[in-house]
This record gives sequence, C-alpha cells and structure tokens, in this order.
Amino acid sequence: MDLKGKKVVFLGDSITYGVGASSPEQCYVSLFKARYPDTEFVNCGISATRYANQTGVPEDDGVNIYRFTKRVETLPEDADLVVVFGGTNDHAHGNAPLGKMGDTDDSTFYGAAYYLYRRLVERYPQGELLILTPLHRIGEDCLNGQGAYLKDYVKAIRETAELFSIPVLDLFAMGGINPNMGDQQATYMPDGIHPNDAGYERVYQRVDAFFRNF
Repeated sequence: MDLKGKKVVFLGDSITYGVGASSPEQCYVSLFKARYPDTEFVNCGISATRYANQTGVPEDDGVNIYRFTKRVETLPEDADLVVVFGGTNDHAHGNAPLGKMGDTDDSTFYGAAYYLYRRLVERYPQGELLILTPLHRIGEDCLNGQGAYLKDYVKAIRETAELFSIPVLDLFAMGGINPNMGDQQATYMPDGIHPNDAGYERVYQRVDAFFRNF
C-alpha cells in the first residue's frame, strides 16, 4: 500500500500512545510520522483503555468512557486507513467476560471486537482497516478474573476480524518481542508490558513491512 498522501489513524492504548519510549518521538506512530513526511498519521492512543465495556463501572468513569467501542465514533471520518491495536488491557485489568463468537455487544470481549469491527466497516466502506493483536507480555500465562489467558484474546481478535475479512497483523506470533524469553525483556520491553525505543522500532518495522505488502 502506498501511504503517500494518505491519512492513517491509530486507535489504541498506552502502547500506541507511546508509554515506555524515551520521548514521544520514539513511539511507533511517531516513527511513521518521521519516515513518511507526505502522510498524515493521527495517534488516538489513550493509556489503560480497552475494547470492552466494564461491568459495574459508571458509563462516564475515567478510562471506561474511552473504550474502543465508544471512541470508534470519534475517529476522523476522512481516514484512508485505520489501525486498531489493543486487547492487552482487557486481559490484564478488564472485567468483561471473554464471551464467544456470536456475541455482538461490548459487554464481552468477543462482542466488543464484533461491534468495533462492524462499526469500522460501516464508517469506512472505501477505506482500509488493519487489526494488530497484542504483543507478548509478562503475566500472559496467568488466568485473569474471567478465567482466560492473553492468547485467548488474541484468538478472539483473529477470529472476529476474519468474520469481517479485515487483515490482521499477529504481533503475538510475529512481533519479535517476548519479555518471557531470555534477555528480550531487557532488550525490548523492560517493564514487561511497554516497549522501549528498541521495541517500538521493532513494532514499527513489522507494521511498516505489512503496509508495504498490503
């Protein structure tokens, strides 16, 4: 895909926002801005946000009001490409059940993915969409309060995107970052959750390569 002259919007959480980078210029979205000066990149990353609604939390409560299923309605209407990168917070500190294929509202993770992807297809019928799965992280092999592992959320993302024929870049499988292995944590993800500058460079390279072959 030729990005020149395009408008690319990134919907995400703290990793899209750039937490862990030494400066805002080192997060992966900023790396695109620096290397594609003829393309407009819009960073819609907000820390701690999730795909799904949280039960027992007021609708206007802090982070929950910025969940992906709400923010999809506020994304720029003239985007040529929308990239969604999330799910790790749903596993780590969300309380919505994982759910199952067939769920259609954001009270479960499967339902939130369905709702989000459907709205993206509806809002950008002529545009391109790309879904990124979560990266590996510390604690991914621990069952959360909903009895699910991080890889279960990755699976839900892949399955639901397939339903809508939306391309998926599986960073869980091909991101080249796993803080649970060897010295990868020190090299790419010191806190076990957010990439450092080297980690963001690696994320950028993976996404950029996908764009080039899109």
